[in-house]
Amino acid sequence: MFRHVQREPGVSVEQRFPAGPAVEVDALLAEITAEPEGGYLTVGDERVVQFLVKFARKLLAPATARRYPELASLGFFLRKGEIAKALSTLETSGDKLRFPRGVVFHVPPANVDTIFVYSWALSALAGNPNVVRISPRSQGAAQAVIEALNESLAEAHPAIAQTQRMITYGRDEAVTSALSAACDLRVIWGGDRSVAEVRKSALAPHARDLTFPDRASFAAVSVAGWEAATPEQRRDAAIGFYNDSYWFDQAACSSPRTLFWVGDAERARPAREEFRALLAEVVASKQFVVEPAMAVQKRVSAYGVAAEGHATEIRFEGNAVATLELVAPADVPREWLGVGTFPQATIADLAEFGRIVQRKDQTLSVFGFDRDEVMTFTRSLAGRGIDRVVPFGSALSFAAVWDGYDLLSEFSRITTVTV
Repeated sequence: MFRHVQREPGVSVEQRFPAGPAVEVDALLAEITAEPEGGYLTVGDERVVQFLVKFARKLLAPATARRYPELASLGFFLRKGEIAKALSTLETSGDKLRFPRGVVFHVPPANVDTIFVYSWALSALAGNPNVVRISPRSQGAAQAVIEALNESLAEAHPAIAQTQRMITYGRDEAVTSALSAACDLRVIWGGDRSVAEVRKSALAPHARDLTFPDRASFAAVSVAGWEAATPEQRRDAAIGFYNDSYWFDQAACSSPRTLFWVGDAERARPAREEFRALLAEVVASKQFVVEPAMAVQKRVSAYGVAAEGHATEIRFEGNAVATLELVAPADVPREWLGVGTFPQATIADLAEFGRIVQRKDQTLSVFGFDRDEVMTFTRSLAGRGIDRVVPFGSALSFAAVWDGYDLLSEFSRITTVTV
């Protein structure tokens, strides 16, 4: 079923899942592409579903969820009901048969150290053998994930351990090249530079890349919606915004980096002050600590934006919250400025925001808008940018459709039978 390219021996990698001794790349590829006990994996294979459900339960255990809240979101994503819902979206008919794509090689980023699990889990659900490179710099939540995965193997079908591998290696182009040449699909997460670097390793002619490069994301609050909200709803909005922004140090592609207030400028002033105060309270209650190096980074970045003539005012609330008043909405900086750093602008309506949208813009988190207003705005963009619009608190909630890709479809292929 799977093509295996013979490589020169001697290039080894560390095996994180299943935990084991270092293995040569050629041997690893031979193992994952061999037919496992019970036959090759299929799309929606019950062996994979059962493993993911047991893995999810470990992530949702109170001790793990308290220490790493982002893993609770991952656990919910992998519940049996959510898996069934995702699989139900795949198109099938009498003359269309859906099969796994083949060997999938994942290269996730180090700065968002659980994103690799979503990518891998959906690919495994599609029945693919997978190799995931985990950065040597990944720790914390990533280590907790690896431990939970290995613990879940005790009750798993042997096909899981044979076909699913997570490995660690340094900046070894020989390993990347060997895995790239052998895969049918390569999934690259990270900045533009990371994508370009991995792409130096050639793919087989039939293979292709699925890339998730640099993106920028934003938040928007309706002034009228804020005024109409209850005190509880306003505080919930601040909590949701905190979760969207401070998890992963605001470095995730979907974390909002600029906040727009939509409506009358005079009425926006008290709303903005109240929101800032609420956010500062939430940050304090969460006992979020900004390390000295990050505090310096924020000040350098903020003053740099001002020095370039894009900001008229900078305010710091300790080291945790910094706001910059933009000269104009079009002056929005799309680069990461440091956790808890928020350029702001007031605009008349969402159409004004639409005029500055670029193709690299990914997520818009919103509060206080009705659905019709959001739908009208999204249609007006005509696909020029913004791949998802979500409520405050959901920016980091991963979904099977990401960056405009239906991932289960991307991880599978269709064979047609018309006789």
